[in-house]
Amino acid sequence: MAQQAYISQTASGGSGPKRPGSRLRRMFTGWRGDPGIWRRGIVLALLALLLALVMLLHSHIPNQVGNLGSLTETFLPWLGLAVPLLLLCALLRKSATALLAILLPVIVWLNLFGGLLVDRTGTGGDLMVATHNVNADNPHPVTTARAVASSGADVLALEEVPSTAVPVYEKALAPTYRYHAVVGTVGLWSKYPMSDVRDVDIKLGWKRAMRATVTTPKGPIAVYVAHMPSVRVKVEAGFTARQRDTSADALGEAIAAEPLKRVILLGDLNGTMNDRSLNAVTSQMRSTQGAAGSGFGFSWPASFPMARIDQIMVKGVEPESSWTLPRTSSDHLPVAARVKLDTPS
Repeated sequence: MAQQAYISQTASGGSGPKRPGSRLRRMFTGWRGDPGIWRRGIVLALLALLLALVMLLHSHIPNQVGNLGSLTETFLPWLGLAVPLLLLCALLRKSATALLAILLPVIVWLNLFGGLLVDRTGTGGDLMVATHNVNADNPHPVTTARAVASSGADVLALEEVPSTAVPVYEKALAPTYRYHAVVGTVGLWSKYPMSDVRDVDIKLGWKRAMRATVTTPKGPIAVYVAHMPSVRVKVEAGFTARQRDTSADALGEAIAAEPLKRVILLGDLNGTMNDRSLNAVTSQMRSTQGAAGSGFGFSWPASFPMARIDQIMVKGVEPESSWTLPRTSSDHLPVAARVKLDTPS
């Protein structure tokens, strides 16, 4: 009799096993007829609105105090991580108001970065280029040089090359690249002839940028290599980037005055495409990652990439694909791209 009673109770649903999702359904069912769902979570709703406004109006955040605007723009995509946290809090608070408000930052984030979630890479391209900040303290320069050379890049730029390591890189890359030039701490290696090599004054007092004409089978292109000054986050000064900003303006002027129509910029710009302080460069050139990449293409730090500060940018040529290369002994990831050179020089 006891067993029969247990079976009867289980069949009626009294204490039988719960189906997946039943707890979630019960939670939302409990919201019905509860007028508090609209009164609760006002603070969460305001936080969601503030998050949406920061992402939408990031260019209006002032830089006068600690370069706060540029700091926000450097890590702008990561602000989206606040959305799941707000969503969880809204569910725990049973707040319909907060849930609706959270839609705003979701829409803004997708408008800003949703395109990067789509694979836009192509399979063609006439020229493969790559750039890598090899790190002046790299303990394995030969291994690093061989790794990036094995990527198949036709044109390779290296930044942060100390003078003592130049012969090491030259020897390691010689079997792959017939032509090369080093100016200060940046260098360019090419499978095609190079000419008109000169330094580019980026207002530092020492040489960290250069320009060369690379004569490809489809004609000449101007290739710039640059390593912008580093930026720092200091408690007393905030995001200090004044020297970087000055150098970016000087680099932008040099590129604007370039007589060749086809231009490629390779380098560590110590800033992202969202950073307004790089407008002198980004306003006249396209990022290969933004145009023909898949994902954000974060390149720094190599151990846990959080920002794409190593850039390949083009003008007068068409990006076909863009990606990051495997990690080397540097604290940056190498980045590469393939481009079409159909546009006449």
